[in-house]
Amino acid sequence: MNTTKDLEKKYKPLVIILSIVIPTVVAVLFSVKIDGIDLHFLPPIYATINGITAVLLIAAVIMIKKGKRDAHQKLMTLAVVCSVLFLVMYVAYHMTSSSTIYGDVNGDGVRDEIETAQVGISTTVYFFILISHILLSLVVLPLVMMTYLKGWANKLEAHRKWAKNTFPIWLYVAISGVVVYLMISPFY
Repeated sequence: MNTTKDLEKKYKPLVIILSIVIPTVVAVLFSVKIDGIDLHFLPPIYATINGITAVLLIAAVIMIKKGKRDAHQKLMTLAVVCSVLFLVMYVAYHMTSSSTIYGDVNGDGVRDEIETAQVGISTTVYFFILISHILLSLVVLPLVMMTYLKGWANKLEAHRKWAKNTFPIWLYVAISGVVVYLMISPFY
């Protein structure tokens, strides 16, 4: 019979490996371009999934504060599933579509001086949110997996400690994903 210590010891190497492999595979897939498949409909779907993830995270915290551990676990599992769905759709979209340029009002693939003036300081805001979203999404991946593993292994005190750091980062990544979509969507 597996003890909680055995569960964490058994799966921690997998978490470490996935924390390296997933971002590497995503980076490699971004260099792959597949023509002839139109997935232009995905951005609003994966942005909505990011929004759902944020709601699930908040609901999960409320449930655990109310002592409803089973509901918390289910909501967190759904949040993980949503994050995986988001990542799959995000990568699929970027493998089949050209990058959208923020501020490219006329859609010609270039943001010229006039367009730059039209979007103004919002470009700086957009890139700040986008870059922080991307960097923190890399950080949150191992945090989520380790936090989830500690909860699954019933190491509740360690789980709580990890969750205090993981939750705000994951929530920021989910919300900022929606904000990035809302800011770039006029330029699709």
